[in-house]
Amino acid sequence: MNAVIRRIALAAVPLALLAAAAWAQTNAAKAPAQQSIVERGRYLAQAGDCIACHTVPGAKIFSGNRAMPTPFGTLYAPNITPDRDTGIGSWSADDFYNMMHTGRSPKGYLLYPAMPFASYTKVTRADSDAIFAYLRSVPPVRLASREHDLRFPYNNRSLLIGWRTLYFKEGEYQPDRSKSVEWNRGAYLVQGLGHCAMCHTPINALGGSSQEKAFQGGLIPMQNWYAPSLTSNREAGLGDWALQDIVDLLQKGVSNRGTVYGPMAEVTFNSLQYMTDDDVRAMAVYLKSLPADQGPASDPAGAPARADVGQAFTEGRRIYAARCASCHGAEGRGKLPHYPPLARNQSIGMSSAVNPIRMVLNGGYPPGTKRNPMPYGMPPFAQDLNDNEIASVVTFIRTAWGNRGAPVTAREVNQLRSATVE
Repeated sequence: MNAVIRRIALAAVPLALLAAAAWAQTNAAKAPAQQSIVERGRYLAQAGDCIACHTVPGAKIFSGNRAMPTPFGTLYAPNITPDRDTGIGSWSADDFYNMMHTGRSPKGYLLYPAMPFASYTKVTRADSDAIFAYLRSVPPVRLASREHDLRFPYNNRSLLIGWRTLYFKEGEYQPDRSKSVEWNRGAYLVQGLGHCAMCHTPINALGGSSQEKAFQGGLIPMQNWYAPSLTSNREAGLGDWALQDIVDLLQKGVSNRGTVYGPMAEVTFNSLQYMTDDDVRAMAVYLKSLPADQGPASDPAGAPARADVGQAFTEGRRIYAARCASCHGAEGRGKLPHYPPLARNQSIGMSSAVNPIRMVLNGGYPPGTKRNPMPYGMPPFAQDLNDNEIASVVTFIRTAWGNRGAPVTAREVNQLRSATVE
């Protein structure tokens, strides 16, 4: 009997070795495929600019707790590292997709719309799974997420049911069969992961935005920057922009038509510079096709006359010649691509004067990107010019060389002197 058992055992050894080899071979084949999914997830997470909200500058990636001021109080982004107790380590791929798709946590509570689930609902299951695989691959960080600090009654999540009824439509992106593959790819990225409408659409008192005004531009709450129209309007949007200029602005941070500053500079730095040429071009193709809105609401020809406007224009012209012309040119044509043109620049003549006022006050740099690693910056003038002087030079810039922006006042300048610079 022992001999029989010994023969069976000896016969089993090769079988076990074969099974082990087959298991090892199968897992070796799976490893590159899984790594490919993780890398794709990294790319998609960058396209969604997840780092902007979920990482405090200088802290460990995706460890959360970055403050997001809103008109209703302060929200804090959660930890999305794979820590099981304080992050998303106990989540499944289904949990993650349902959160992205429905705006609900695995425990069932409603997410505040600072999380752009109204856009992320368009993300496909395959892309959601890839992002989740990438997030599971980053180092776990044991750090509890801070509680939101919202005023009553906004701290009552049940009120979000009403907001969702008005402003949230659940569903993955459905390709438009009448459009090209490139157009649909751009639409998917802009409407979904890019969540571009979140800033570039006017936001009402409830923190919502209407589909009818999508991409028509609006003031970003609490940040004191104005996101310009992305429609094909020729006066206030992208109607007369060359496709390459849109691509350059998104990916490079500078173009022959303008330069990104403020919140958009962070988007280019964290996200758009890493996207492929094909994807950025697809986004530009889609944006170029957006229907025109009603045009700029600001037109000095229709504004009430002010006795001091002529004086401000004259004083502004003097300040411009002394402080600005060396870079932007005597006629506002700029020095492309590093010093943007001011003449017939839509961002200068928008209904809101927030952006040009802040640029004169605070200056700034476009982001350093792979295609523009050493950007040229603009110095701040807050310490050199008083409110009246800045109002005068901005008034001059907004009304000279064919620009059709309205004059600005010293009071508008003073209100923005204390604006947070981040």
